Amino acid sequence: MRIPDTDRLEFHFMTRKDAEALFELDQDEDVMLYINGGHMTTMEDIRQISIPRLESYANEDEGWGIWKVTAKPSDTLEAHLYLGWILVRPMDFFNDEPEWDNLELGWRFKQVAWGKGYASEAAKAVMDVVTAPDKINKASAIAFEENLGSIKIMEKLGMNFLKKGIHKDPLGDLELVYYEKRL
Repeated sequence: MRIPDTDRLEFHFMTRKDAEALFELDQDEDVMLYINGGHMTTMEDIRQISIPRLESYANEDEGWGIWKVTAKPSDTLEAHLYLGWILVRPMDFFNDEPEWDNLELGWRFKQVAWGKGYASEAAKAVMDVVTAPDKINKASAIAFEENLGSIKIMEKLGMNFLKKGIHKDPLGDLELVYYEKRL
């Protein structure tokens, strides 16, 4: 699967070869605030946790995985500047009953991209492609209730509040808000 470029952004499927980019993004406490309370990820965690998790659900043909987002040349950003990523996987993938018809979208972006619409633009571009197959009925996203930036992106994607509840994950259960868009 390929995600077409937008006017401002390019997309590339991430693999273990992108460990440095994953690490780089996780070195900003503000970026990590609503992920793990602001703790920077170690390269060891990228190699031992993040990459194996990514590889467990990555399927480029389906569009599942992490899509690296880079800027095209512009007046304000240098060409091919790595801005962040968009995650795609079946909702509840790490639980006993994944929702194969419901794709979870997630995102993480550098502060240089905040407030400029890059995350919304990237998430919409990815969502439009990965949810095109008839077997996909929903697109969803989760976040901490306090993460108003992510919630705003969810709403821009046409997602509506579904519930507040415990999201179960092998790395730890979290109380999150769920947003969903029926397709």
